[in-house]
Amino acid sequence: MNLTFTPATPGQLPAVDALMRAAFTPYMAALGREIARDQYDWFADAIAAGDIFVAREGDAIVGAIATKRGDGEREMVLAMIGVDPRRQKSGIASWMIGSVEEVARGRGVRTLQLVTAEKMEDRVRLYSRHGFRIMRRGPQEQGKDPHVRVYMAKELGP
Repeated sequence: MNLTFTPATPGQLPAVDALMRAAFTPYMAALGREIARDQYDWFADAIAAGDIFVAREGDAIVGAIATKRGDGEREMVLAMIGVDPRRQKSGIASWMIGSVEEVARGRGVRTLQLVTAEKMEDRVRLYSRHGFRIMRRGPQEQGKDPHVRVYMAKELGP
């Protein structure tokens, strides 16, 4: 696996959108939901701000991480982590998590945060292997489905 990890460019927006839709369709279906047409409208602004990153193998985008600024300048939220469905379970997500941690440290971020559905136990295990701790369990903040969420965080330290 020879991957590169870079900030997404505006020209990559269609590919990032398509990848996230493909990666998240099964996740959303498991929650009894569908991806809305405008679900990822925020991606263009996030790319412009340098908050979406892509994993490429050659010219192909095989994964992406969409981040958001946390409550403070030292917090980063991993809003979405998606891998091309044909490449899932190959270590790309783990590699991207390690790569985004380096970016976060370079930006002075001290805490990474994320939220996932409790029923997605494989994701909770993945994030736990990367040092994320469960901070709490509770309802989804926007209340679009009844599934309990797991709120996780990882302290990066100085």
